Amino acid sequence: MSGTRRLHPETLAVHLGLESDAATGALIPPIHLSTTFERNPDGSYPHGFVYSRAGNPTRAALERALALLQGATEAAAFASGSAAAAAVFRALPAGSHVVVPRDMYHGIRVLLREHLEPAGLRVSEIDQRDLGALGAAITDDTRLIWVETPSNPMLHVTDVAGVVELARRQKGRVEVAVDATWTPPTWADPIGLGVDLVVHATTKYLSGHSDVLGGAVLAARRSETFERIRAIQVHEGAVPSPFECWLTLRGLRTLPHRLRAQAENAAAVAASLVGHDAVTAVHYPGLPEHPGYPIAARQMREAGGMLSIQVAGGEAAAVQVAGAVRLWRRATSLGGVESLIEHRAGVEPEGSATPRDLLRLSLGIEHHEDLVADLAQALSQAGTGA
Repeated sequence: MSGTRRLHPETLAVHLGLESDAATGALIPPIHLSTTFERNPDGSYPHGFVYSRAGNPTRAALERALALLQGATEAAAFASGSAAAAAVFRALPAGSHVVVPRDMYHGIRVLLREHLEPAGLRVSEIDQRDLGALGAAITDDTRLIWVETPSNPMLHVTDVAGVVELARRQKGRVEVAVDATWTPPTWADPIGLGVDLVVHATTKYLSGHSDVLGGAVLAARRSETFERIRAIQVHEGAVPSPFECWLTLRGLRTLPHRLRAQAENAAAVAASLVGHDAVTAVHYPGLPEHPGYPIAARQMREAGGMLSIQVAGGEAAAVQVAGAVRLWRRATSLGGVESLIEHRAGVEPEGSATPRDLLRLSLGIEHHEDLVADLAQALSQAGTGA
């Protein structure tokens, strides 16, 4: 697409990956299910595709679309967000040290502790809101700072530009990767803030309908690290199927409009819970009283579609609230068109630091008044035994 940098996100999202099929003129590109591709008589491949593990036209279309939407140079699609994250860590040189946030998605923590650390990766968990502590954790062997902001599930806000500046001051090459699953385009622009790599679980906001599993790594520029990530993608084959790629492409076309509704809903629900008798804390960076509000306002275009609350009465009351909702769905995930509520500690491993009284909320695209009313009636039952 010519002139894509000048288009608004709403326009860009609709037209990405929508090149008409040359063979038929079909407006919607076909799903290329073939696992292998025919050679010319001279042995060459006329379209550059050999075998679908290494490359597939539908996956290539998705990767181009993701790169353009994120403002990246390169993109590699994976079978899940966890596979994408694992590829980033495993692309680092042997014996590397990485710094990750103390509050983060538990699946990545399990991946690091149970699989990558035993294989030789050295990991430091730091409260990255404290840039001084982060700087002190960096060693001569540090090769990557992994940032997750707002964090899952406490919604801590890390100064991405500050982390990038800190990384650039190091003598050795320290790259910065941001897990942007909670901050898809158009809510934030981590590449514009200087990061090297952006990781998404495309399962969430990017596909947006809770019906496809996927992940992606996007690079601000071509680098040795990204080339190793691409090699891991090709050689290990943790790639999405053509159908999953096609579904994600379809989801991208409505992304800006879904995000707008989800951000508006999150702001409305968060505001309705501030000062509620049954709620002891509301964690949402769009609230002026949130400690990360100034940084979030500077580096995010919207405060996002996620929030967490802590319920008066402890774990039992929190579980009761989750059980009393009628419209919200009780499920693990986020970013879909339906609103979800989850007792987060109940799905995390034993020893998790997540407060036992915490509920994590993912806002969908329903009308905010209906969501507020349903949550209000559920909270009214907390601690009452009703």
